[in-house]
Amino acid sequence: MQPYVSVITLGTRDLKASRSFYVDGFRWSPAFENDEIVFYPLNGLVLGTWLTPQLEADMRRPGSVAPAAVALAHNVRGREEVEPLLERLVKAGGRLLRAADAPPHGGFRGYVADPDGHAWEIAWNPAWAMDAQGNVTFGV
Repeated sequence: MQPYVSVITLGTRDLKASRSFYVDGFRWSPAFENDEIVFYPLNGLVLGTWLTPQLEADMRRPGSVAPAAVALAHNVRGREEVEPLLERLVKAGGRLLRAADAPPHGGFRGYVADPDGHAWEIAWNPAWAMDAQGNVTFGV
């Protein structure tokens, strides 16, 4: 079976605040939205933000949706893009978790949480090639 992820869905308490973070911060455009959910197309993957009670009901896991030790990552093409994006995400309702710095393995990264506490790493890794669409290619 070919490995792939089609959709990642995050629970949100406030769809309007979440939408502001993703639209004003990342500058992503929703492909679909209603009063409960917003879907953002991301290079073949879809990110959904769904009101938490509805997501919990759909999974039949009441009380289960909460941020955990999970980080999503958004890679950028250059080191100089990391800090401005972190700043824009904070202005759009995010919370800075870790200021940008250089990890021991190289590159440059920082962390920001969306309005619901979901962690995003904003990273530049010089060892990871990106194609014209922004996909990490690992030289494939």
